[in-house]
Amino acid sequence: MALLIAFVVCLPILSVIWLSFNPEENIWPHLVNTVLASYIWSTLGLMLGVAIGTLLIGVSTAWLITHYEFPGRALFNWALLLPFAVPAYVIAFIYTDLLEFAGPVQSGLRALFGWKLANEYWFPAIRTLPGATLMLVLVLYPYVYLLARSAFLEQSASVLEAARVLGGSSQNLFFRVALPMARPAIAVGLAMALMETLNDFGTVDYFAVRTLTAGLYDVWLGMNNLGGGAQIATLLLMFVMMLIGLEKISRRHQQNFQPTATRFRQLTRHPLTGRRAWLASATCLAPILLGFLIPAWVLLNYAITYFAESWTEDFRQIALNSVLLSATAAGTAVTIGILLSYSQRLHPTRLLRTSVNVSSMGYAVPGAVLAIGVIIPFATFDNTLDDFMRRQFGFSTGLLLSGTVFALIFAYTVRFLAVAYGSVDASMKKISPHMDDAARSLGHSSGSILTRIHLPLMKSGVLTAALVVFVDCMKELPATLILRPFNFDTLATHVYQFASDELIGEASLGALLIVLTGLAPVILLTTTIDRSRELKAAGITTIDASGDTATPGIAGPARPAT
Repeated sequence: MALLIAFVVCLPILSVIWLSFNPEENIWPHLVNTVLASYIWSTLGLMLGVAIGTLLIGVSTAWLITHYEFPGRALFNWALLLPFAVPAYVIAFIYTDLLEFAGPVQSGLRALFGWKLANEYWFPAIRTLPGATLMLVLVLYPYVYLLARSAFLEQSASVLEAARVLGGSSQNLFFRVALPMARPAIAVGLAMALMETLNDFGTVDYFAVRTLTAGLYDVWLGMNNLGGGAQIATLLLMFVMMLIGLEKISRRHQQNFQPTATRFRQLTRHPLTGRRAWLASATCLAPILLGFLIPAWVLLNYAITYFAESWTEDFRQIALNSVLLSATAAGTAVTIGILLSYSQRLHPTRLLRTSVNVSSMGYAVPGAVLAIGVIIPFATFDNTLDDFMRRQFGFSTGLLLSGTVFALIFAYTVRFLAVAYGSVDASMKKISPHMDDAARSLGHSSGSILTRIHLPLMKSGVLTAALVVFVDCMKELPATLILRPFNFDTLATHVYQFASDELIGEASLGALLIVLTGLAPVILLTTTIDRSRELKAAGITTIDASGDTATPGIAGPARPAT
């Protein structure tokens, strides 16, 4: 089953690569001579801007939160994760409405200074490449912040004090000691943020930034050339593979930067006073204000104002579509994740480990690429079956897979299987193998052990996996736009369509529901971090899946987990 799942997950990727080398009409030379260079440069420019922005915000706030005491630090510690809940395309619609010529910001400036026309003053255009970069930075920096903060917390105070004894200043302490030690973890967070950048379609399309993802849609749907879209999708996959390579290298070297247990000592935060304290507070408040508080306030205001126009029978059906679709995909992904994790527990062979790793690749594939990869084999199957039934029995079977809800569920499962498997596998590894041995000695089969022992102990991890996958499916836009059936919308496509028509008021209720749904994993993550910190302070290092605690052994105190 694990091998079959690995093949099914790889099928969309293999389909894209195969079609890119065997298109019905090869327009690759035309793309190279016309638009491909601009697509690549726009993508690289966007990735560079997002990398710089997320590093600056994520690393600086993580350093301040970890090493200093200042007004609001305890609140900022978890509030800096709140922008995780806001999809990039939602924040793009909001700031466009706020900052365009007819928006409240420019209208207020004109009223204040007496300006009438746009040529009487200068105001930065939001719907540009820098504007799209800023929107993505505001919602993606938590990837870097979370992993950087965890890396800084894992650094022993003894190492930093040794650097001070050797004459290192605060600046040298950060750049020459702490930052190099945290670099592997920061690189992992940066790779994840850049993967989300490649996956984004709503923001770049709304801002008219022609990246490879936007170009894929243009070539496929605008030029009606699926082969050309597959060729651009293959180029996108090359970008993704480079990011995966960066992430794997960083994880491989991360163990070299871990402090030894016998010398580990927790950090002591230094209090800041006066101007430095308020500057630190302002540095942490700015991304929260711009990335969550302002968008949430605008959405809430619009949702109340346009509630009567938005709360219709169609909207309730769309919300129900999103919930049922996301719940089905979450249940499917978690079930497969349990199967993969338990199979690896029973038979930890190299082939099985490789199959599980391959099955986790879908999360790195952009939604637009995955949509093409799903369409190709599904459409081939539908057309072949339909042709056979017409010739043999004289009737048409129609579309059984492509253009159906099944295609959406399949795409969601492939894309978010890695999320489900990671949480489930982490919970299963906390269960001692001796419990399996004891159950077998009492005559229980593998299936009985899974259902009667493992699943009850893993329920926390399973529910966490289901919740995170559910939220990710609710927010997914690129794959949904392509694969959804006719006259079938989700909250993500509903918001995108209304906002694209400049009807942000009518789109606000759906966007607010997406944001509120996205708060669930943020709250869960914050609670988990706080609980692990309390347990560590009390001398308790681990919690098994049943909620029982384990005290530290002679190996020394455990390091904090994300």
